[in-house]
Amino acid sequence: MWYFAWVLGVGFAVLLAIMNALWGENEEARAEAARRQGDA
Repeated sequence: MWYFAWVLGVGFAVLLAIMNALWGENEEARAEAARRQGDA
């Protein structure tokens, strides 16, 4: 059943990559909002 562990590992790696991308996008938006808040 090595394939089961392989599928879980690949799935987890893909999930981690997606979460990392979403976190990065959100971090950019937060920095932009903080800049706008500081300007006002």
